[in-house]
This record gives sequence, C-alpha cells and structure tokens, in this order.
Amino acid sequence: MAQDTDFTGKTVLVVGGSSGIGNGIAHAFMERGAKVHVWGTRPSAEDYSAEDGSDLTGLTYTQVDVGDPDQIEAAKPSFDTLDVLVLCQGIVAYKRAEFDRPGWDKVMSVNLDSLMHCSRKFKTMLQDTKGSIIIVSSISGLKANIGNPAYAASKAGAINLTKTLGQAWARDGIHVNGLAPGLVDTKLTKVTTDNPKRMEGALAAIPAGRAGEPSDMAGAAIFLASPLASYVCGHTLIVDGGLSL
Repeated sequence: MAQDTDFTGKTVLVVGGSSGIGNGIAHAFMERGAKVHVWGTRPSAEDYSAEDGSDLTGLTYTQVDVGDPDQIEAAKPSFDTLDVLVLCQGIVAYKRAEFDRPGWDKVMSVNLDSLMHCSRKFKTMLQDTKGSIIIVSSISGLKANIGNPAYAASKAGAINLTKTLGQAWARDGIHVNGLAPGLVDTKLTKVTTDNPKRMEGALAAIPAGRAGEPSDMAGAAIFLASPLASYVCGHTLIVDGGLSL
C-alpha cells in the first residue's frame, strides 16, 4: 500500500456510513488501516442488512439521527481523537413531497443543516489533528432536479458550504473538500436503478456507460483525505462518469 493512502493509526467518522456510498467509503478507510466509526439512524448495526447496501463488519456503529440538531449536540463520540470526518448523510422525498413544508424541512435538515452542525461539533478535534472534512453532495447541486427542489437546493448549499468552510478553516489546519456523485446504485436511487426503462435512459446519458459504485466514490474520498490532496482547498470533486457534461 502506498504510504500516501495508508491511514493506519487514524480515526475516521463517516456520518451516513451505514449503507450505500457512505458504507463504501467507511470500508475503504478501514481497508487502509483506519479505525472507522459510523453514525446511522437505526437502533443498532443488526438493524441493517445487505439488501440495504449495508456491511457494518469491523465498523463501530452509533445511532444518531442527524436530522435532529439536539441529537448531534448530545451525541457522545466513541473516540477521543478524529482525523477524518466524512459527511455522507442524505435523504430524498419522492412524489413531489419536497414541494410541501414537511418534506422540504426534513430534507434540508438532514442534507444541509446537519453538515454544519456536525462540522462544528468536531472542529476542535480536527484542528488538533490537522484533519480533514469531506462533504458528499451531488451533481444535483449543479443543476435542476425534476420533482426534488429540496434535494437540489440542499446539495447546492453543500457545495457552497464546502467552499466556505474550506476558506474559513484552512488557517486552522482543517482540510475541507467534497465530492459530488452522479448516479450511484444505492437504496436512494432504486426509483431509477430498479426501473429498466428509466435505467436505460440514465445510462444513455452517462459517457462512462455505467452507473457508479460506492467504491468509485470511496476512491475519491481516500484521495481527498490523503496527503496527495494537501493543496486542494474547498473543492468539490465531480465523480459522475461524465453525466454532468
């Protein structure tokens, strides 16, 4: 293993690491030697299954609903030091639910508000280790998203928050960047990936000719948290197989 991507002795927290992209990122750090902690919404690790894109083997799991700022504030970390904070929490409300207040408020609270609350909670720890924050947004933050105004707005906000925290905290030694996935086969995208007609149309628009995998996003996260990206600041790396082109 190249020394630049060896995280032996490092501590990583992946918020939203219980399934999908976050779970893939969590395992990538663990495979490179890190002690990896995961926050999710279900009571225990046993409440997740492979069908959800979950594998919590070797990861330390804690239940925290980051849609509730009070839970973030009250959460007692199961670690004393932190080197990498990955913010991969995200929800979407379909059937035009985001046009109504309950749907809008819920999506914004998880997808945008909690990013700041979590970043603030762990700022001192990350400052002590000269650590990294990686904010996972979406290419939906770069364009319209049919039927999902809160999702699109929250992801646009996440991209700009990455820029702003990157600028504000660089002098504190905290390295803030992000990544913007395209279509990745997870439980959040089943409305497309489980619909052959929709999937055919989606793939036709992706130059790479395939949907992304959580491992594709994990590679980008490892890079951004590593010394290889030491001069990258406030940047969101688009990882979408060319879809946004």
